[in-house]
Amino acid sequence: MAAALCGIARAQDTPTFSADVKVVNVLATVRNKTGALVGSLGKDDFLLSEEGRPQTIRYFSRETNLPLTLGLMVDTSGSQRHVLDAERGASLHFLDRVIRPMDKVFIMQFDTVVQMRQELTSSIGKLDDALAYVDTETVRQVRAREGGGTLLYDAIVRAAYDVMRKQTGRKALIVLSDGVDYGSENTLQDALDTAQRADTLIYSILYGGTEGKGILERLSEESGGSFFEVSKKHPVDEVFDILQEELRNQYSLGYVSDKPVTLSGFRKIQLTAKQKGLAVQARHQYWAQR
Repeated sequence: MAAALCGIARAQDTPTFSADVKVVNVLATVRNKTGALVGSLGKDDFLLSEEGRPQTIRYFSRETNLPLTLGLMVDTSGSQRHVLDAERGASLHFLDRVIRPMDKVFIMQFDTVVQMRQELTSSIGKLDDALAYVDTETVRQVRAREGGGTLLYDAIVRAAYDVMRKQTGRKALIVLSDGVDYGSENTLQDALDTAQRADTLIYSILYGGTEGKGILERLSEESGGSFFEVSKKHPVDEVFDILQEELRNQYSLGYVSDKPVTLSGFRKIQLTAKQKGLAVQARHQYWAQR
């Protein structure tokens, strides 16, 4: 999404603009044909277009010094009861390795209701304590709430709107779920639109069942994040290791659209690598705010 100049990454070649210039920020990950991350590209190795029109990349960085804001979103509906212990352990190990003093994390769980378990913090101790309380609903709670539910879409909307849109730098939601939504007031498109307006990537981790696989794949692919599936071959600890590597090998690009915004709306963008055989993972649109 467009953001003011003062909130973007420091670039290798930094032109000077007035503070009211709108800069579109794009985070990207690049992989080669074997699936290995490519972290050695420069600004001139990319092609960027908006609505089919070539754009000039004004800002570029392949460093991960940008502050990172993460939201750990844990599905605690009954279908996830048998995997929660493994998720808690892997999540804490991941956060302990990734989070730096400049970074912030919040923890949210969702089932019949959406609950913020830990507000934004850089404290691993607070995150550890909060994870201990992330658990499935009791039978009494389910009865009191008149049945079970899995408010996946509502949780993403709340996290993106209430938290992420107020943050700057790199922003991502990590969703651990089977991908099945039951009972949300918001739709899948609402979840995607709100995340994209907040400049937030969604990394989905499918854990248990395959019914919601397509949902999680779409959330990740359209927001510019990645989809992972936990299996015997790829346990949750390994998935978090891959995710950690991705977060440490992101490119940050920024441009000023050649077309002034006269009417707010989504604009399609396409980022590719000039070199053949490289796959660029980035969002496909941004919200142009008048």
